[in-house]
Formats: sequence, structure tokens, C-alpha cells
Amino acid sequence: MAAGRLAGLSLLLTLVTVAAAGAQDLPRGQVVPDVKCLADATQSYALYLPSTYSPEKAWPLLMGFHPGARGIAIVEKYRAAAEKYGYIVAASNNSRNGPWDVSERAVVAMTRDLAARFTTDEKRLYATGHSGGARVAMQIALTNPLAGVIASSAGYPDSIPRSKLKFVVFGTAGDTDFNYIELKLLDNALKTPHRVVIFDGGHTLPPDDLAMEAIEWLELQAIKSNIRPKDDAFLKTLWDTRLTAATAAGVDPVSSAERLRALVEDFKGLRDVKAEEDTIATLLRNPEAKRAIDRKRNVDRAEIQTLDDVRLYEAGLRDATSRSESLFSLQQLLQTLQKKAGATADSLERDSARRLLRILTMNAAERTSDKDYLTLLDKYKLFTTGR
Repeated sequence: MAAGRLAGLSLLLTLVTVAAAGAQDLPRGQVVPDVKCLADATQSYALYLPSTYSPEKAWPLLMGFHPGARGIAIVEKYRAAAEKYGYIVAASNNSRNGPWDVSERAVVAMTRDLAARFTTDEKRLYATGHSGGARVAMQIALTNPLAGVIASSAGYPDSIPRSKLKFVVFGTAGDTDFNYIELKLLDNALKTPHRVVIFDGGHTLPPDDLAMEAIEWLELQAIKSNIRPKDDAFLKTLWDTRLTAATAAGVDPVSSAERLRALVEDFKGLRDVKAEEDTIATLLRNPEAKRAIDRKRNVDRAEIQTLDDVRLYEAGLRDATSRSESLFSLQQLLQTLQKKAGATADSLERDSARRLLRILTMNAAERTSDKDYLTLLDKYKLFTTGR
């Protein structure tokens, strides 16, 4: 999806926060796949209302966007969390990858309709999306005072990392997702509250347990920013659950340290985390853990460097004096990646090679018109499917 401004979305907040209590009744506690917008029947969205919904109370709202206009996929993913924590979830059936004006019309129509039907909490408006839909969600938050975004398999609409945001971000990506490095760069650059979780998988919506974790993290951040009342029982349960997962038998020291570090960061100011900080320090003194962390960092750095090299080589294809050398370099690179990607043993290097092959072979014709290079890339598309 090309970068854009979604200028019309400055309307979003004023529309969403003026709810009409006498709106058309819709079923509670079940997914409604296709709610037609009252003012524009060409626009619709999938919806989940908590079973306890009533217009007398203001509810958190999660607006969703799918790259293939499959609103129901987003709503089904967050249905359990929405019921447990009392969120309205609405996901557009029109917004999709392509021109930004399509998504702009979808967002404006959906928010107007939500405003006409439901009572939402103006301080607790959230957006989520997968892939190109995540870029829509992030663009809305960049231009409107949303409380947070759950970004699945993509980040900013311009792919440029920021150091500060006015909203919180929970990002997810699979370890073989071709946008893995983009989420890692977002994580490394951002200093305001955020969390990025890498799961075992590809370019997909997060697993159900991670979707629940994302909503719980938004609840925690809402408490920390005083837009949700403090709930000691919730905080204790969340702390105990995450601490158990981080220190369970069989969790390797690196994963344990990463989970504990995220736990400490999330709960600082809410409880004493000194014991967990000491545990992290102990884990990281383990030579094997230090080597594993360094290896992971080195693989990520090498992947970033490879992408930079590819950009230079592809630019060189457009220059007659450097074309042959650039094409040869690309051929050698692809052969190396193919060998690593075809390894039988699972490894960080194999995952990186498979991600890179997916990146290079996807939408190649949008990056280059060199016929020989495009023919070469066709030979490697075999490696863009599966793990």
C-alpha cells in the first residue's frame, strides 16, 4: 500500500465520541459479519459487541483493518479478549491494500456509523490491523489522538522508525515474516511505551493467545496512563501469569531474560521489580546466553545489511556501466540465500534467508524492469511459501 495522509481522518474523534443511545439494536456476544453503514450501504464492517454492552456506559473501541478487506478475520481474532475485557471491536469490510482513498472512505464511514450506534470511551480508542491494514491503523493514530495500536506484521505507513509516539504500540510478527526486520527496527528505535513480540510463524495475524496478550497489555498501559481505573486483582493475575511463563521449566535463558525484561518495563511504577531485575542480570551473566543474544543481533544486522546491498545492486541494474556486475552480485546473493534457506536444521540463519527470499521475490516488478533479473528471481519463488 502506498504511503498517504488519510486527510479526512481528522474527523474521527469528533465523530466517534458523540454516540447516539437510541441506535439500531445489534446482537451482543456474537460476531456480526456485515453491518451496513446507515449513511452509506456500500460500506460495511464486521462487529463484536460484548455480551454485557449497554449504551449507559462508555466502552473501549478497537477498530480493525485487513489488507484483503476481511473484517471478520480481525474481529474473530480479538473476539475472546473483547468479551473478557469489554471492548467493542469493529473491522472494515472495505479497507484493503491499494489506494489510500479507499481506506480513507472506509474509516470515515465506519467511524460515523459507530458513533451513531454505540457509546465509546473517547480516551480509549484503539486501532489494529494486519500487514497493509496495520499501516492504516498506524496512520490513523499518527494523525489522531488514539490511545494505542496493535500492529500485526507491519508498522508505519512510510516504514520509517520513530523514537517517540503519542500512543502506545503492541507489535507482532512471525519469525519467518518478511516484515520481521521492520518490526525489529520499530522496536529498537521507539523509546515511548511499546512492546514487540516475535512468534513462531510467518506473515499472519498473531496466534489467539498473543491477541489476548495484546489486549491485556493495552489494559495495563491504560492503567499506567490513568485512563482506566487501577485494578489490583487484574494486575496481580497478569503479573503472576507472565512471571510464570518467563520462568517456567524449559524456557531458555535468553527467552527468559527477554520476557522478564518486558515484564519489568511494563510493571515499573506499579510494583517492586528489583528481584526480577536481579534475575535478568544473573541470566545474562551466563556465557551461553550472551553468545545467543550476540548471535541473534548479528543475524538481524546481517539481514539489514543484505537489504541495503540489494537496494544498491538493484539501482546498479539501471546503469549500463554497472549492470553486469550488479546482476552477477544479485545472482551470487540469491544462490547463497537459497542454500541457507534450504537447510534441514532450524536456525536463525535459515529463517533470515527465507525472509530475505520472500522480500526479494515479492512484487519484484514494482522495483525493477530488468527482464534478466526478473527471470532470475522467478527461480527462487519456490522459497516464498511455507516455513
